[in-house]
Amino acid sequence: MKLSEAMRIAWEAILKNKVRAFLTMLGIIIGVAAVIIMVAISAGTEATIQEQITSLGSNLLFVQSSFTRGGPGEGGGGSGGLVYDDATAIQNEISGVAAVVVEQNTSQTVKNGSTQLDDVAIVGSSPGLPTVRDIKVASGRYFNDADVQRKQKVAVLGYTLAKELFGDSNPIGQYVSVGTTKLAVIGVMAEKGSVGGTDFDSRLYTPITVVFQKFTPARFARIVGNRVFMITVEVDSSATINDVITQINLLLVKRHKLTLETADFAVTTQADIINTRESTTAAFRNLLAWVAGVSLIVGGIGIMNIMLVSVTERTREIGIRQSVGATPNDIRLQFLIEALLLSIVGGLIGTIVGMGGSYIFGLVSDMRTVIQPASVFLAFGSAAVVGIFFGYYPANQASQLDPIEALHYE
Repeated sequence: MKLSEAMRIAWEAILKNKVRAFLTMLGIIIGVAAVIIMVAISAGTEATIQEQITSLGSNLLFVQSSFTRGGPGEGGGGSGGLVYDDATAIQNEISGVAAVVVEQNTSQTVKNGSTQLDDVAIVGSSPGLPTVRDIKVASGRYFNDADVQRKQKVAVLGYTLAKELFGDSNPIGQYVSVGTTKLAVIGVMAEKGSVGGTDFDSRLYTPITVVFQKFTPARFARIVGNRVFMITVEVDSSATINDVITQINLLLVKRHKLTLETADFAVTTQADIINTRESTTAAFRNLLAWVAGVSLIVGGIGIMNIMLVSVTERTREIGIRQSVGATPNDIRLQFLIEALLLSIVGGLIGTIVGMGGSYIFGLVSDMRTVIQPASVFLAFGSAAVVGIFFGYYPANQASQLDPIEALHYE
């Protein structure tokens, strides 16, 4: 029997029972669509993470406080974390550093006249923050080294915060009350939006020395002093990141009187953060892939079940074909192609549903989706394999029917 003839017969058999054929394909459709949609969601999440990390700036190193093995203050005189002067040392003593910034966050009530905002994020920083964090000043200026050293009570407002406090009036030169401290507004940041769950437009920026002096409770100040949790380092484009990391490690263990094994800090790159977060999404993606795979298997079982029913219903037809010269291989090929057509058509419909569903999901939800061509080919190929695998047994059963018994079957 020619392949084209076998395909025509198989297609006609499918069209005779359209509703049953569609219900048979439903498992394949759901499985293929699920694979495409889940991979698209995962790829979109990974792309969003990468963009958020890189949008914070480029060529960044993050030096974070940790404790020595023996705890704070142990292990060779370790301090148990980073201090503000460490940032100054990194800036002045390490080659290949373009800028260094330190941030110390707190939250306070901010007022301007009758307008009061609670729990506003107050960010104490060093002057390099706009450069390192890729934030632009829309009007006025950012504070400088002299402001930090003299503990000048000045503030730079985020775009949204300035609108909420001053409306359409110009805030430059006016004052805001932060807690019990008055700060002179010297600048307003350009609109940046939210990155990684942080709303940069609703923050108030002030010299870090002001945060140490005014917004660190006295009982904590005696303990932590000018300790900081993280120092962000921008590496010069002409320098090698690994060389700068080595210099930072050697400088800080010397300053903290520790060894590399007992260091009370850790240096990570943007790539490290991206890889860590992507490993989490990869595990989630694998779980979803298994769930979608189960749907494909269920769809394959449905195909096998319907094909077995079809063999029983068409036993007399099989006997007639055998009596006019059809070989067992012809019968097997006919039913195998029928099962394959069911899975391929289901795979095509599932692909359309999956791609359309991914697009619509990205539009109506807060999660980004990125359709991966590889997932489309994988899902469609898996559907074809499922059809062949689960269709072979019914096809083989049909080919082994005895022609005489088949002709007498009612």
